[in-house]
Amino acid sequence: MTSPAIPQTEMDNLAFESRLDLGPLAEKVSAIKHEISKVIVGQNKTIDRMLVALLANGHLLLEGVPGVAKTLTAKVLSQTIDTTYSRIQFTPDLMPSDILGTSVFNMQTSTFDFKKGPIFANLVLIDEINRAPAKTQAALFEVMEERQITIDNLQFTMDQPFLVIATQNPIEQEGTYRLPEAQLDRFLFKIDVEYPTLEEEINILVKEHDFVDQVKTAQIQKVISPAELVGFQKLVKQIVVEEKVMEYIAKIVHNTRTNPMLYLGASPRASIAILNAAKGYAAINNRDFVTPEDIKEAAYPVLTHRVIVSPEREMEGVTAHDIIQQIVETIDIPR
Repeated sequence: MTSPAIPQTEMDNLAFESRLDLGPLAEKVSAIKHEISKVIVGQNKTIDRMLVALLANGHLLLEGVPGVAKTLTAKVLSQTIDTTYSRIQFTPDLMPSDILGTSVFNMQTSTFDFKKGPIFANLVLIDEINRAPAKTQAALFEVMEERQITIDNLQFTMDQPFLVIATQNPIEQEGTYRLPEAQLDRFLFKIDVEYPTLEEEINILVKEHDFVDQVKTAQIQKVISPAELVGFQKLVKQIVVEEKVMEYIAKIVHNTRTNPMLYLGASPRASIAILNAAKGYAAINNRDFVTPEDIKEAAYPVLTHRVIVSPEREMEGVTAHDIIQQIVETIDIPR
């Protein structure tokens, strides 16, 4: 015996209605991806993670071998946003004042005037971040965490949005300095930029040939304003997260602190980062609620740079990604 069909009017009433209007956000995300695809071939997961970080108001660390378009991808993303942009090339002789700025004596007024450094921009690209010494790295601590700079008894609040995108090469060690754990913890994501597939590399060559004498980034259009981006960041904060899902996040992070394969576990800042990143994943998928899958997607780029593998496991070839994967697969998914 077949069950009676449900009238269309009742079906419409049963349809899910989003509690947040994510339509404009979805349109802008699609437009940004379209602009990036004019220059960048593939790297879909990397681009998704960059957009999530943008919506979650978090800093990014791009890691990969030379030539995989880390800097180019960051530059193209910045060009889709109608905002101020600066690039800092980190070198071993770079000083904190080269980043933050310095006080210059004004002979006309007999006073010191503060000259702002390149960090005073909405989007800052730091290329080869691991080539600067510890004192220069420390100059970024306050501005990355608190979005402010204190210098010469003056305090400057950064204009919103404020995002740092840094790149580093994990292979070359000569002339580099390992980033302090405190600074690594300030990056929302560490994204491993991988080699393209064979098909993608063919498309890269075809696209490069088609550019001829054109500047690659000249055709990129600005599709979102700073005010719109800040508005979307506030909207993403309102995405619904059930208590069981929050408990799922806490269990994952807590497991990193008790796991015998890890020398150093993740801090509560990592839990908050997963929460905010998961909201970003929900947003780019046009959902106003977080699912366990969003948590899994966020866990890897949030945690891999925040934990330290024990020396014994590291000698066996076990990586942080392997351990995070084991943790995520072990903990029961909330129903």
